[in-house]
Amino acid sequence: MLVIVLAAWLMMAITGNAGLLSGFGLKSLRYFTVLSNLFAGLCAGLWLKNRKSGPQRVEGLKFVAGISVFLTFTVVVGFLAPLYGFAKMYTGANLWFHLLVPLMAVFELIFLSEERYSKKTLRMTMLPPLVYGIFYLANILINGIGAWPNSNDWYGFLNWGYPAGMLIFAFICLVSWLLGKLVSFLHDRWIRH
Repeated sequence: MLVIVLAAWLMMAITGNAGLLSGFGLKSLRYFTVLSNLFAGLCAGLWLKNRKSGPQRVEGLKFVAGISVFLTFTVVVGFLAPLYGFAKMYTGANLWFHLLVPLMAVFELIFLSEERYSKKTLRMTMLPPLVYGIFYLANILINGIGAWPNSNDWYGFLNWGYPAGMLIFAFICLVSWLLGKLVSFLHDRWIRH
């Protein structure tokens, strides 16, 4: 997964042409999608590195990263793709970031992991969107919203004001936790068989 994620990110960063919501160079790192996929790839690499000495040390991180990319998948399928069209959301690197890597990560968490996920690990699934939200809002407070297409509010979370933007991030954190609960439940059902 690490190689796939790095290749997809380089495709986006070098060409800047990865469909809707993409960026050239380091600008691509402003998106939660890219960051969560890089996090998932890094955790997959760490898991492989530690597979003989105890991959369970990385299992919690891999779960959090997997839920982060599953969150991306869920937002795209449930909101962005119906709004902008599935073809636009699954073009170039975004095919990997929005669809294939999230499905691989969730498949692995449910069917291939031998660990049980703790309540603490489930709570940690809220950290990536929370940290991202803090930096997203801090960037806007420091640099201003700006005008489209150079807006610092590239997701449009503040179209209805700061209170609505903060509620959106709180909702996203809740959805992340619920996705973690769902994957954990499905995983537990699977390993009982």
